[in-house]
Amino acid sequence: MKLTGSKILLESLIQEGVETIFGYPGGTVINIYDDLMGSSIKHVLTRHEQAAVHAADGYARATGKVGVAIATSGPGATNTITGIANAYMDSIPMVVITGQVPTGLIGNDAFQEADLIGITRPITKHNYLVKDVKDLARIIKQAFYIARTGRPGPVVIDLPKDVQVATAKFEYPDKVELRGYKPTFSGNVRMIEKAVKMMLTAKKPVLYVGGGATLTDAHAELMELAETLQAPVTTTLMGMASFPTRHPLSLGMLGMHGTYYANMAVTNSDVLIALGARFDDRVTGKISTFAPHAKIIHVDVDPTSIKKNVRVDLPIVGDLRDVLKKMNKKLAEHKDEIAQENEALKPWLEEIAAWRKDHPMTYKQSATEIKPQFVIEKLRELSNDDAIVATEVGQHQMWTAQFFNFTQPRTFLSSGGLGTMGYGLPAALGAQVAFPERQVIDISGDGSFQMNSQELATLVQYRLPVKIAILNNNFLGMVRQWQQLFFDKRYSQTCMELPIDFTKLAEAYGATGLRATRPEEVEEVIKKAFATPGPVIMEFKVSREENVMPMVPAGAGLNEMVLAS
Repeated sequence: MKLTGSKILLESLIQEGVETIFGYPGGTVINIYDDLMGSSIKHVLTRHEQAAVHAADGYARATGKVGVAIATSGPGATNTITGIANAYMDSIPMVVITGQVPTGLIGNDAFQEADLIGITRPITKHNYLVKDVKDLARIIKQAFYIARTGRPGPVVIDLPKDVQVATAKFEYPDKVELRGYKPTFSGNVRMIEKAVKMMLTAKKPVLYVGGGATLTDAHAELMELAETLQAPVTTTLMGMASFPTRHPLSLGMLGMHGTYYANMAVTNSDVLIALGARFDDRVTGKISTFAPHAKIIHVDVDPTSIKKNVRVDLPIVGDLRDVLKKMNKKLAEHKDEIAQENEALKPWLEEIAAWRKDHPMTYKQSATEIKPQFVIEKLRELSNDDAIVATEVGQHQMWTAQFFNFTQPRTFLSSGGLGTMGYGLPAALGAQVAFPERQVIDISGDGSFQMNSQELATLVQYRLPVKIAILNNNFLGMVRQWQQLFFDKRYSQTCMELPIDFTKLAEAYGATGLRATRPEEVEEVIKKAFATPGPVIMEFKVSREENVMPMVPAGAGLNEMVLAS
């Protein structure tokens, strides 16, 4: 029996286990949308194509599945670019399907034509322009395989309209064979043995954990390694929630706005074990002063990430969970040595404890102004332990990383590599679709929120009870902070001079709006929001010129932190 290309697409998605897609219709995907009406796949209509991709991204981060988004050609397709680049930077598995003008019109500047293959080539793991309906099922199978294997990432399928209406016999492939794509899964045993020997002789070890721990669901294996070695653990922004922040061995986040004790531990370590991290510039600071005394072990599934930014003494290419399992198994053979090593580490742990005591992660309380850090702490105190938290990008993002204290994996969704304002609300939307019964919170700034505020309509339409906390300081806060510290307080174009009543905006969309202007109102507003059905905006009028501290200035080393503004 022959099927049209649009039906082959939907049947192939079902074969891949896709239950939900996020999108926005248009002329070149109208056939797909027509067939969706009779499909078992749930479609979520966002109000912007960028939001559709961010929602698929949030869905993927929260579930570990491949997120799927769809958009029409031309402006619909180009609106997906920021979301695709965001997923690429953070290694999020995703398949983005875009409509395209008929194959006979490609290259003729047809109405709503854009060269999406050329545009997305630098920001995808791979992309496809489907030219023959007979290839469609195979391409979809390959796209999902590429998206989820090795270092995950987005794949684009550009689907011309004539291919959607053409017919072919539907046969979905059982397996994928790609000659030029053979990602390494299993870590080299000999290299792992060498790594274990280095760990057992370390006097000042630190586990430096990135997003790879979350992407591979290696949380249990990471916990076993840390507790076996009694080695302190610091995470990147992408690694947040992969190791409980309140665990005695946790150092919190490192880097530009990391904890004092995390940055000092890395600077003074003798063995640094990098697990699924890529040594981003926001983590390392000045490269020449980064972990200057340490032998570095680097575990990553992407061989191009190893030695890319820093020197590495022992590289291990492979899936992080697989490597950690082998490490833990090998360590189990050295129980006596581990006991001696743990005893030898006590002075190191005491040194870190002293740093933590002298320079805790704290802030100055106020009786009259709402401190943004206080709001974050209250949100954590009053939320469920498995609440999923999404953030936009800016000061509020860093305060969330510093003060929320995550304990469960896959509960922190944030734009790391690209730093995309407007990410949080649609990402929270995607997570809420994935887990309708769980508590989902979007923590936002007043600037970031306005980038994709139209998605309030989506929340209301689908009755998604996302709770949105807006830390409103009427500034583009992070840029203002840099202007204060490094540009003599010349606040060029960072003051949001037209105050917006976000509670009325919520009501205009059919949601609930609440506001706190004094510290004593914060807890009451959060409790009421959490008890209110449906989406809620909580607007907190916070201290206007509060800064994110500590801070490593651009070009400085991790040991050159500015502790107060």
